[in-house]
Amino acid sequence: MTLLKLSLMAFSFVFWAAGLTMLIIGLWAKVSLGSYLALSASAYPSAPAILLATGVAVIIWGFLGCFGAATEHRGLLRAYSAFLAAVLAAGLAAGLSALLYRQSLARGFQEGLRRALLAYGEDDGVADALDALQRALSCCGVESYRDWLASPWGLEQNGSVPLSCCRARRGCQRRPPDARRLHRDGCFGSVSAFVGSNMLCVATAALGLALLQLVGIVLACLLAARVPAHLLGITTTR
Repeated sequence: MTLLKLSLMAFSFVFWAAGLTMLIIGLWAKVSLGSYLALSASAYPSAPAILLATGVAVIIWGFLGCFGAATEHRGLLRAYSAFLAAVLAAGLAAGLSALLYRQSLARGFQEGLRRALLAYGEDDGVADALDALQRALSCCGVESYRDWLASPWGLEQNGSVPLSCCRARRGCQRRPPDARRLHRDGCFGSVSAFVGSNMLCVATAALGLALLQLVGIVLACLLAARVPAHLLGITTTR
């Protein structure tokens, strides 16, 4: 009984630490990646928002699970096992969705980039996000710098490109621009390469974390089943 209780408390602490990690990553992603994610035309929920909400929920329930194990509270232990089952289902859904819908997410980002090119010069927020993306990934346009030449902004500038496309400021914004002085890759190709190389790792981690919840579910159910009757306020008659 004592070993079972200590095992569940240790698992709850690890679960709580995982929630804190998700919360920190969600805050970082919200601050650092929010402008990039705003470029996507995908209707899927924001990843930082999901991480923040999940992190807060896991922190709360990790504490309650540890408290339930320490006090051997059967109702709390059963509620904790139900929450772990929900996390298991959500983790499996998230991992499978990352694998099944990665192409749809990529197409949404491609469409968002095309819209950003059309709105460049009219929406300062979109322009700043697109400039930041081109600088960070050393890319230019959706497929190549030629996308800018056909854009409304490029036509107004007589066939120029933004400074964020330039490898060096000097001589970059000639009309027509010198391709040797520009970032060669399009931003969609750079993003697709990043997603393709990391999506499998993200999906595997999500599935692995979800399956880990099976350990907590088993421990919580076993401990709830072994809580002595006198702790429940039940008296037995002989």
